[in-house]
Amino acid sequence: MFATSPAESVHALDVSGLSVPEVTLWTIGEGDDLLGCVALKQLDPAHGELKSMRTDAAARGRGLGARLLEYVLAEAKRRGYARLSLETGSEAFFRPARTLYAKYGFVECPPFADYALDPNSVFMTLELS
Repeated sequence: MFATSPAESVHALDVSGLSVPEVTLWTIGEGDDLLGCVALKQLDPAHGELKSMRTDAAARGRGLGARLLEYVLAEAKRRGYARLSLETGSEAFFRPARTLYAKYGFVECPPFADYALDPNSVFMTLELS
């Protein structure tokens, strides 16, 4: 993410951030190849945050992002979350991600949790009723 966004606007979790109890990480692969990942962070008992959703550049266009997102949406509902939110970049690089999220019903929203307004960030949320 540091290659596409200014350092002060990178909110990706590193290994230590992915290792805390409130974060669950899933991966998708083929054979021995890791092709993507996604994490779900519990903000409170009714609100989750989609984190660290990535697919390998060579695997893009195969629907893996949609599969990861569908998995996390099902898990968020299973956990009883009423809302799932996310932060992504505002740069053109992130347009495919924003398009995917919108396709699944996410809408832009104000910053949530500990985020602040940032011209390099887009905040989105989805009611899971």
